[in-house]
This record gives sequence, structure tokens and C-alpha cells, in this order.
Amino acid sequence: MVKIRLARIGKAKRPSYRLVVSDSREARNGKVVDTIGHYEPMVEPEEVVIEAEKALYWLSKGAQPTDTARRLLGKAGVLDKFKHTRR
Repeated sequence: MVKIRLARIGKAKRPSYRLVVSDSREARNGKVVDTIGHYEPMVEPEEVVIEAEKALYWLSKGAQPTDTARRLLGKAGVLDKFKHTRR
């Protein structure tokens, strides 16, 4: 199954994440199919940048977001757009 999840990058005690599409059997920072955005939790306010078109494409192909990825996609408004396109 294809998942939308976070891959950790950044320094020790200074995490930064990429929002990636990958096979669920791959390791957290393993082989990536596509990168659709990034997340910076350590800045105030936290920064979430998502390429909506890529995210909608992968959601329409059946990619399942993890809980954290779902929260970030909801914050960016991508899940609302996806629900409207499915009707």
C-alpha cells in the first residue's frame, strides 16, 4: 500500500520533516516515490507547506495518510478539497 507520511530530516534536537509518498513496507527514511511538501515544527508558528495538486493526485490514487500526515493535510485544506472532488 502507498502511504503519505513524514520522513525526518534536520539536525539532532532540531527536527524537520518532508511529507512524502512511499510504499508502506519501506523504512521511515527509505525509498520515496514523491515528495509533496515539508513541515517545520520548531519555528513559531509551525510551518506547513504542501503542494496541493500533488497531494490530491496521490489521494485520488488511493494513498493513505498516516495520522500526523492527515492532520497536516487537514491544516493545509487539502482534505476538504479532496472530499469535494469525490462527490
